[in-house]
Amino acid sequence: MQSILPLPTQPIKPGTSTGQIFWPTETTSNHKPLDSYSPADGQLIARVHLSTRADYDRVVETAQTAFAEWRLVPAPRRGEIVRQMGEQFRHYKRELGTLVSYEMGKSLQEGLGEVQEIIDICDFAVGQSRQLYGLSMHSERPAHRMLEQWHPLGIVGIISAFNFPVAVWSWNAMIAWVCGDVCIWKPSEKTPLTALACQQIIGEVLRNNDVPEGYRVWLRVGMMQVSG
Repeated sequence: MQSILPLPTQPIKPGTSTGQIFWPTETTSNHKPLDSYSPADGQLIARVHLSTRADYDRVVETAQTAFAEWRLVPAPRRGEIVRQMGEQFRHYKRELGTLVSYEMGKSLQEGLGEVQEIIDICDFAVGQSRQLYGLSMHSERPAHRMLEQWHPLGIVGIISAFNFPVAVWSWNAMIAWVCGDVCIWKPSEKTPLTALACQQIIGEVLRNNDVPEGYRVWLRVGMMQVSG
Protein backbone atom coordinates (compact mmCIF):
# COMPACT_ATOMS: atom_id res chain seq x y z
CA MET A 1 0.00 0.00 0.00
CA GLN A 2 1.43 3.39 -0.92
CA SER A 3 1.82 6.00 1.78
CA ILE A 4 0.30 8.77 -0.35
CA LEU A 5 -3.36 9.67 -0.53
CA PRO A 6 -5.19 7.57 -3.17
CA LEU A 7 -6.79 10.48 -5.03
CA PRO A 8 -8.19 10.39 -8.59
CA THR A 9 -5.80 11.63 -11.26
CA GLN A 10 -8.30 13.50 -13.47
CA PRO A 11 -7.69 17.27 -13.91
CA ILE A 12 -11.25 17.87 -12.66
CA LYS A 13 -11.99 15.22 -10.08
CA PRO A 14 -15.31 13.36 -9.76
CA GLY A 15 -17.66 14.94 -7.26
CA THR A 16 -20.15 12.13 -6.65
CA SER A 17 -19.69 8.57 -5.42
CA THR A 18 -21.77 5.64 -4.20
CA GLY A 19 -18.85 3.91 -2.51
CA GLN A 20 -16.57 2.50 -5.17
CA ILE A 21 -18.12 4.11 -8.24
CA PHE A 22 -17.14 7.75 -8.89
CA TRP A 23 -18.50 10.12 -11.50
CA PRO A 24 -18.34 12.09 -13.68
CA THR A 25 -15.00 10.88 -15.02
CA GLU A 26 -15.04 13.46 -17.81
CA THR A 27 -16.15 17.06 -17.99
CA THR A 28 -19.77 17.53 -19.11
CA SER A 29 -21.97 20.56 -19.61
CA ASN A 30 -24.15 19.47 -16.66
CA HIS A 31 -21.34 19.28 -14.10
CA LYS A 32 -19.83 22.61 -13.14
CA PRO A 33 -16.33 22.59 -11.61
CA LEU A 34 -15.64 23.75 -8.07
CA ASP A 35 -12.19 25.22 -7.40
CA SER A 36 -10.56 24.54 -4.03
CA TYR A 37 -7.97 27.09 -2.90
CA SER A 38 -5.71 26.81 0.12
CA PRO A 39 -6.23 29.64 2.63
CA ALA A 40 -2.58 29.17 3.63
CA ASP A 41 -1.05 30.45 0.37
CA GLY A 42 -3.97 31.05 -2.01
CA GLN A 43 -2.87 28.30 -4.36
CA LEU A 44 -5.35 26.23 -6.35
CA ILE A 45 -5.36 22.74 -4.85
CA ALA A 46 -7.85 20.94 -7.08
CA ARG A 47 -10.97 21.24 -9.19
CA VAL A 48 -13.92 18.98 -8.35
CA HIS A 49 -17.17 18.47 -10.29
CA LEU A 50 -20.29 19.71 -8.52
CA SER A 51 -23.08 17.14 -8.31
CA THR A 52 -26.42 17.69 -10.01
CA ARG A 53 -29.99 16.94 -8.94
CA ALA A 54 -29.85 13.82 -11.13
CA ASP A 55 -26.72 12.71 -9.26
CA TYR A 56 -28.50 13.28 -5.96
CA ASP A 57 -31.47 11.17 -7.04
CA ARG A 58 -29.13 8.41 -8.17
CA VAL A 59 -27.23 8.23 -4.88
CA VAL A 60 -30.43 8.24 -2.82
CA GLU A 61 -31.83 5.38 -4.86
CA THR A 62 -28.57 3.45 -4.56
CA ALA A 63 -28.45 4.09 -0.81
CA GLN A 64 -32.01 2.81 -0.38
CA THR A 65 -31.09 -0.42 -2.17
CA ALA A 66 -27.91 -0.81 -0.12
CA PHE A 67 -29.77 -0.29 3.16
CA ALA A 68 -32.00 -3.30 2.51
CA GLU A 69 -28.83 -5.46 2.38
CA TRP A 70 -26.62 -3.69 4.91
CA ARG A 71 -29.19 -3.83 7.71
CA LEU A 72 -29.10 -7.64 7.55
CA VAL A 73 -25.33 -7.84 8.12
CA PRO A 74 -24.71 -8.87 11.78
CA ALA A 75 -23.70 -5.89 13.90
CA PRO A 76 -20.32 -7.37 14.99
CA ARG A 77 -19.49 -7.91 11.32
CA ARG A 78 -20.37 -4.30 10.58
CA GLY A 79 -18.08 -3.34 13.44
CA GLU A 80 -15.23 -5.35 11.96
CA ILE A 81 -15.52 -3.41 8.70
CA VAL A 82 -15.40 -0.13 10.62
CA ARG A 83 -12.33 -1.44 12.49
CA GLN A 84 -10.59 -1.98 9.17
CA MET A 85 -11.48 1.57 8.16
CA GLY A 86 -9.83 2.81 11.34
CA GLU A 87 -6.67 0.97 10.35
CA GLN A 88 -6.74 2.65 6.95
CA PHE A 89 -6.98 6.07 8.56
CA ARG A 90 -4.09 5.17 10.87
CA HIS A 91 -2.03 4.39 7.79
CA TYR A 92 -2.88 7.67 6.08
CA LYS A 93 -3.00 9.85 9.22
CA ARG A 94 -0.12 12.18 8.34
CA GLU A 95 -1.07 12.54 4.69
CA LEU A 96 -4.75 13.21 5.38
CA GLY A 97 -3.96 15.46 8.33
CA THR A 98 -1.63 17.49 6.13
CA LEU A 99 -4.35 17.85 3.50
CA VAL A 100 -6.89 18.94 6.13
CA SER A 101 -4.45 21.60 7.30
CA TYR A 102 -3.63 22.83 3.80
CA GLU A 103 -7.15 22.86 2.38
CA MET A 104 -9.00 24.12 5.48
CA GLY A 105 -6.31 26.38 6.98
CA LYS A 106 -5.91 25.00 10.50
CA SER A 107 -2.52 24.13 11.95
CA LEU A 108 -0.87 20.84 11.08
CA GLN A 109 -1.30 19.57 14.64
CA GLU A 110 -5.02 20.36 14.46
CA GLY A 111 -5.24 18.57 11.11
CA LEU A 112 -3.55 15.48 12.53
CA GLY A 113 -5.78 15.66 15.59
CA GLU A 114 -8.86 15.68 13.42
CA VAL A 115 -7.78 12.47 11.70
CA GLN A 116 -7.13 11.00 15.15
CA GLU A 117 -10.78 11.79 15.92
CA ILE A 118 -11.74 9.47 13.03
CA ILE A 119 -9.50 6.74 14.39
CA ASP A 120 -10.90 7.13 17.91
CA ILE A 121 -14.54 7.00 16.82
CA CYS A 122 -13.80 3.90 14.75
CA ASP A 123 -12.45 2.19 17.86
CA PHE A 124 -15.50 3.32 19.86
CA ALA A 125 -17.93 2.14 17.17
CA VAL A 126 -16.32 -1.30 17.05
CA GLY A 127 -17.14 -1.77 20.73
CA GLN A 128 -20.64 -0.42 20.25
CA SER A 129 -21.29 -2.99 17.52
CA ARG A 130 -21.31 -5.67 20.23
CA GLN A 131 -23.38 -3.64 22.70
CA LEU A 132 -26.60 -2.91 20.82
CA TYR A 133 -28.51 -4.29 23.77
CA GLY A 134 -32.26 -4.50 24.26
CA LEU A 135 -34.26 -4.99 27.46
CA SER A 136 -35.97 -8.18 28.56
CA MET A 137 -39.10 -7.37 30.57
CA HIS A 138 -41.67 -9.26 32.60
CA SER A 139 -45.25 -9.27 31.40
CA GLU A 140 -48.58 -9.44 33.21
CA ARG A 141 -49.53 -12.31 30.89
CA PRO A 142 -48.66 -15.84 32.05
CA ALA A 143 -45.77 -17.59 30.22
CA HIS A 144 -45.06 -14.43 28.26
CA ARG A 145 -41.90 -12.33 27.90
CA MET A 146 -41.35 -8.96 26.30
CA LEU A 147 -38.16 -8.15 24.43
CA GLU A 148 -36.78 -4.86 23.17
CA GLN A 149 -34.68 -4.83 20.00
CA TRP A 150 -33.22 -1.86 18.18
CA HIS A 151 -33.61 -1.76 14.39
CA PRO A 152 -31.65 0.24 11.80
CA LEU A 153 -33.20 3.58 10.91
CA GLY A 154 -32.39 3.89 7.19
CA ILE A 155 -30.45 6.59 5.36
CA VAL A 156 -28.55 9.05 7.55
CA GLY A 157 -27.80 12.44 6.01
CA ILE A 158 -24.58 14.15 7.10
CA ILE A 159 -23.77 17.81 6.34
CA SER A 160 -20.36 18.91 7.60
CA ALA A 161 -18.78 22.36 7.86
CA PHE A 162 -15.37 23.45 6.58
CA ASN A 163 -13.80 23.97 10.02
CA PHE A 164 -14.10 20.26 10.90
CA PRO A 165 -14.05 18.71 7.43
CA VAL A 166 -13.58 15.05 8.44
CA ALA A 167 -14.11 14.61 12.20
CA VAL A 168 -17.81 15.53 12.29
CA TRP A 169 -18.52 13.24 9.33
CA SER A 170 -16.86 10.32 11.11
CA TRP A 171 -18.67 10.89 14.41
CA ASN A 172 -21.96 10.39 12.62
CA ALA A 173 -21.00 7.86 9.96
CA MET A 174 -19.14 5.26 12.04
CA ILE A 175 -21.94 4.98 14.60
CA ALA A 176 -24.60 4.88 11.90
CA TRP A 177 -22.76 2.11 10.04
CA VAL A 178 -22.41 -0.23 13.00
CA CYS A 179 -26.12 0.31 13.72
CA GLY A 180 -27.02 -0.90 10.23
CA ASP A 181 -27.72 2.45 8.61
CA VAL A 182 -26.26 3.87 5.40
CA CYS A 183 -25.01 7.44 4.97
CA ILE A 184 -25.13 10.24 2.44
CA TRP A 185 -22.46 12.88 3.08
CA LYS A 186 -22.59 16.44 1.81
CA PRO A 187 -19.23 17.98 2.77
CA SER A 188 -18.33 21.67 2.72
CA GLU A 189 -17.73 23.39 -0.60
CA LYS A 190 -14.48 24.72 0.90
CA THR A 191 -12.95 21.28 1.54
CA PRO A 192 -13.97 19.00 -1.35
CA LEU A 193 -10.59 17.31 -1.78
CA THR A 194 -10.43 16.29 1.87
CA ALA A 195 -13.83 14.62 1.58
CA LEU A 196 -12.83 12.89 -1.64
CA ALA A 197 -9.69 11.59 0.06
CA CYS A 198 -11.77 10.02 2.87
CA GLN A 199 -13.95 8.27 0.32
CA GLN A 200 -10.90 6.91 -1.47
CA ILE A 201 -9.15 5.81 1.72
CA ILE A 202 -11.96 3.45 2.71
CA GLY A 203 -12.37 2.14 -0.86
CA GLU A 204 -10.04 -0.79 -0.31
CA VAL A 205 -12.01 -1.86 2.77
CA LEU A 206 -15.27 -1.72 0.82
CA ARG A 207 -13.82 -3.88 -1.96
CA ASN A 208 -12.24 -6.44 0.36
CA ASN A 209 -15.48 -6.95 2.28
CA ASP A 210 -17.92 -6.91 -0.65
CA VAL A 211 -19.81 -4.01 0.90
CA PRO A 212 -22.90 -3.14 -1.20
CA GLU A 213 -22.64 -0.10 -3.45
CA GLY A 214 -24.48 2.78 -1.83
CA TYR A 215 -23.62 1.86 1.77
CA ARG A 216 -21.57 5.05 1.92
CA VAL A 217 -22.27 7.76 -0.67
CA TRP A 218 -20.76 11.18 -1.17
CA LEU A 219 -22.07 14.31 -2.84
CA ARG A 220 -20.11 17.42 -3.68
CA VAL A 221 -23.15 19.63 -4.17
CA GLY A 222 -24.59 22.95 -3.03
CA MET A 223 -27.75 22.92 -0.95
CA MET A 224 -29.70 24.92 -3.52
CA GLN A 225 -29.05 22.19 -6.04
CA VAL A 226 -30.12 19.46 -3.62
CA SER A 227 -33.37 21.09 -2.62
CA GLY A 228 -34.14 22.43 -6.08
